[in-house]
Amino acid sequence: MRTDHPKEENMATSGAVWAIDVGNCALKALKCRAHESESMVVAEAFDYIEYPKILTQPGAEPTELILDALRQFLSRNSVQNDRVAVSVSGQAGLARFIKLPPVEARKIPDIVRYEAKQQIPFDLNDVVWDYQRLSGGSEEGFALETEVGLFAMKRDVAARSIEPFERVGIDVDLLQLAPLAIYNFILFDQLTELPPPEEYDPDDPPESIVVISMGTDSTDLVITNGFRVWQRSVPIGGGHFTKALTKELKLTFAKAEHLKRNAATAQDTKAVFQAMRPVFNDLLTELQRSIGYFSSLDRNAKIGRVVAIGNAMKLPGLRRYLSQNLGFEIERIDEFNRLVGPSVLAAPAFKDNTLAFSVCYGLAVQALNRGKLKTNLLPREIVKDRLIRAKKPWAVAAAALLLLACTLSFVKYSVALNSVDASRRVDGVAWSEAESKSDSLVQRASNLRSEDQAVRGEFETINQIGKHLVGGVEGRVIWLEALKVLNEALPRELSDERPENVEHRRELHIRAIDCHYVPDLAAWFAGVKQWYQPSPDEAKAAAGAAAGASEAPGQSAPAAGAAGGIGDAGAAPSEGPSGPGWVIQLIGYHHHNDLNKFGSRGIGPEYVRNEFISKLQTGKFKLPRMDEKGEIVMEEVSAKELGFEYVTLIDPRKIEKVSIPDPKLPPGATTAAVGDTATGGSKTIDVMQFNFRIEMCWRKTPPSERYLKRLEAAQAAAEGTPPAGGQ
Repeated sequence: MRTDHPKEENMATSGAVWAIDVGNCALKALKCRAHESESMVVAEAFDYIEYPKILTQPGAEPTELILDALRQFLSRNSVQNDRVAVSVSGQAGLARFIKLPPVEARKIPDIVRYEAKQQIPFDLNDVVWDYQRLSGGSEEGFALETEVGLFAMKRDVAARSIEPFERVGIDVDLLQLAPLAIYNFILFDQLTELPPPEEYDPDDPPESIVVISMGTDSTDLVITNGFRVWQRSVPIGGGHFTKALTKELKLTFAKAEHLKRNAATAQDTKAVFQAMRPVFNDLLTELQRSIGYFSSLDRNAKIGRVVAIGNAMKLPGLRRYLSQNLGFEIERIDEFNRLVGPSVLAAPAFKDNTLAFSVCYGLAVQALNRGKLKTNLLPREIVKDRLIRAKKPWAVAAAALLLLACTLSFVKYSVALNSVDASRRVDGVAWSEAESKSDSLVQRASNLRSEDQAVRGEFETINQIGKHLVGGVEGRVIWLEALKVLNEALPRELSDERPENVEHRRELHIRAIDCHYVPDLAAWFAGVKQWYQPSPDEAKAAAGAAAGASEAPGQSAPAAGAAGGIGDAGAAPSEGPSGPGWVIQLIGYHHHNDLNKFGSRGIGPEYVRNEFISKLQTGKFKLPRMDEKGEIVMEEVSAKELGFEYVTLIDPRKIEKVSIPDPKLPPGATTAAVGDTATGGSKTIDVMQFNFRIEMCWRKTPPSERYLKRLEAAQAAAEGTPPAGGQ
């Protein structure tokens, strides 16, 4: 299974990390802390404990040697509240690098799981595995040119690796393969001038660096350009040189190891190197084959540097031999570029073994969240058990607090219950007597509430009857008032004489009036909102409303909307009416379309708006009303008070030329209909005609209701408070 580890910040709170590399020759440990700069790491302590015997030496007991080294380490250092990262030999695990086809990014986990089943030669339940996306981009949710690193280790190998730490009481937080720790170290400390990820070109990648990390039993080869990584473990290490000396020179293992380390000062140097020559050749062959195989996988790769790490690389002549035969100058890393901490770096023991601390450095970089590779092969069940163990004290404390809270609550309620005991007397009154009086008062209040509701119901019934009685009378008046207002809003000549020119007459001809009930005026307004224009006062009151631009006069008749149609900047947005009401529709035409005389603001749709609609929006009309004495008086009422709102000129069209009967002819001289071409030789004239349709909503407001609203407004004004409902 994939190891999606729970977070463990609560287990290690100091911010420091112990990185421990358990090798076959020695135990290396490095304590680091994050630097204030993201590009640096601070080394606070280190330890280098060499075993009495090499773990693979005949007669050695690896488990006991490692336990003794860990106990010695704990006797000199403390790991309390620090995170612990541990490395495992590259030969103990498996690493595969897979290029995925273009696929949806969210499907990558499923594809990787499928690939894991194909690439890992064991049942997935028997291994601990993890993966990480190393390179590639994405576009519109698809992952492109994606390379994934898949890393695995058998579950029993992982358990054996952390068993010595558990036996001495060290909780391991991170388990990583040594080659991957080397990758994190190289990327953090050596490859410091990489281009940004978005500028990475797979066809022209940066130069790759080859890392040769020689251990006792194997040599890890890591090749990376900072964006891609490839690794292989070669089964030849420093111990093979010792075994060659043992075999060829007939020495004990201990003497052969001592001779190997001091080969340059041996009595017969030639014999020593002659005995080790087969191992030199085998190592060279494996390295050449591995580098050649890598070059065949990535033909665009260019090797720029080769570096050597590991104490086994101190073998005299080894670096020079490999440089001559590989064709690359092999550098030895004697110091770290981005590791600071004088107390550690200046220590003689650290200087003598700098080559051996590269794996620890890489582990620390990852544990401090500064490394690119973040996979962890620590079994998930171990992390879960540790989390549960860490939370047990808190669970016990929470249970104790809950028990204490329950006890206090019981005591509190017991005291409260005793204070209201039926036999308890306060000021000579028993609790039962007071409770009985309280119940009687509650019952009386309930009865009064019921009586009040009954009286209110009777009032509402009588009030509705009154409204129905008055409504029959006022209902007839409302319709008469509506017709009177619509008629008075029509334009008229200011004098008794009508102009002879039809196009100069202040007239609107109404062909039809229609009125119909609408259950929801909001639905009606949604269909006409695009043509609605508020009055100037409403436009000013609307937030952000802008004044409409006037159209310059021209010679041709303006198109509908040119002087305030759809999209007019002067129109302010309106929420519109809601609820039931009536919609009144007027259909008509007018001939007041002489552009030269009246300009664009006095013809077509603007004439209708200025001479009719504006009156319904802001005008006052005199209507008869019966006062308190029963006498008829005239009062000024606005169209809005009568319930007229949202007067809209619907879809205004262009002014068109039509033929109408000559108005100068005597009555009966022609039978041509208005707007039709006259026939039979009757005399007609051509005029410019604008056809219009006006719609408005009307919510019936009877005189009695208007009177009450005015009365409320007057009272509110006198008291200095806004009315409950205004116009």
